Amino acid sequence: MDAQPMDLNALRRRRLLQAGAVAALTPFPALQALAQATSGSGYRALVCVFLFGGNDANNLLVPLDATRYGAYQRARPNLALSQASLVPLGTSGFGTHPAMAPLKPLFDAGQAAVVANAGPLMVPTTRAQYQARSVPLPSNLFSHSDQQGAWQSAIADAPTRNGWGGRLLERLVASDSSNRGYCNLSVAGSNIWENGDRGLAPYRVSSSGDFGFDFYDPKGGDPLSAAVNSLLGEARSDPFEQTWLSMMGRSIDNQRVLSTALQASALKTAFPGTGLGRQLQMCARLIAARGQLGVPRQCFFTSIGGFDTHGDDQLSRQNELLGEIAEAVAAFQAATTELGVARDVTLFTASDFSRTFASNGQGTDHGWGGHHWVVGGAVRGGRIVGRFPELAIGGPDDSGGQGNWIPGIAVDQLGAELGRWFGADEGLLDDAFPRLRYFDRSIGLMG
Repeated sequence: MDAQPMDLNALRRRRLLQAGAVAALTPFPALQALAQATSGSGYRALVCVFLFGGNDANNLLVPLDATRYGAYQRARPNLALSQASLVPLGTSGFGTHPAMAPLKPLFDAGQAAVVANAGPLMVPTTRAQYQARSVPLPSNLFSHSDQQGAWQSAIADAPTRNGWGGRLLERLVASDSSNRGYCNLSVAGSNIWENGDRGLAPYRVSSSGDFGFDFYDPKGGDPLSAAVNSLLGEARSDPFEQTWLSMMGRSIDNQRVLSTALQASALKTAFPGTGLGRQLQMCARLIAARGQLGVPRQCFFTSIGGFDTHGDDQLSRQNELLGEIAEAVAAFQAATTELGVARDVTLFTASDFSRTFASNGQGTDHGWGGHHWVVGGAVRGGRIVGRFPELAIGGPDDSGGQGNWIPGIAVDQLGAELGRWFGADEGLLDDAFPRLRYFDRSIGLMG
């Protein structure tokens, strides 16, 4: 069968529709002249690494003493890591998963901490209160989508479309700042954490550095560039068409500035060629370009999936995923040191929930509170922050009968601690975290 001739008009339409889809995701105002380069002394960045699917934190942080390790081993005989394989974390009395070994030097050097048993809460909650339903509880506990939203929003009682990262940025960066859009960057697509409650949304950047309009050259004579120029040069009477064209123009402007800034942001630090490695490398390059972008604060969202391990592949799958995280995070911290901003950048992990302490015979089921890494030069590191749960099925920290740990630290507390370091005062924190007033305001995480 003969090949069909290329329909150039159809190709143009297809590429322009793809470009328009990217433009529709770009809600930022047209750029004005770039601001003066921002000095490193006033800069702060938060980096979220979200572990989609619910990471089994019971294998992320394990007590090394014989009594508690014995309880751990008895509850999950097919999933317990050998005591000899655990990587000791300083003098904390705990070991981490062997795949997390690249983060041990950071912990021992005081540049990383582990927050124990954190998760969504409405108010401080005991086992008796949970079972009697005598206090308000997060909506739809143990649901992936609901608890992803609760972690990213710090609003646990209702579905929400805005997150605490976006809310902090909206209150810390002036709404009329010409470069405000570059304060809020996602390398992992759409997310709740970076959406503000006043209209701010993340600018989506691919880990490869492509922005959707790479084919377009405003001075090019190729058919696609000529078609874009023709469209942008027209005024439309239809308001929807005009809005679409305006958004496409703004997206092209944003791409041009980001591409130019990235050209001058080379790094010597080597990153692993994994999915998360590429995401965090792009974050590091964008941080290196902070002066060209003229931004005083930035939030970055990255992610890795595959943690919904109900089956018998949990040990191998988690080993692979945690290894990818540890190598990527270690490289990222090395890059911030190279850039001289190690104290100005803080990275933290989050996940839907942890998993049950007890094995289901193969893997584990959905849990609640879990342990999370926080990495950065400003972290009061080398410590386990918060109280580790008592490893007893049906014990004081178990909401049910499988080892679903009731969080001892609320997402609000973790977010507020990071927000305070980020530059928020106490009034702003109460505005961004409406239920913070029910909890201790400081957990002693940041220096």
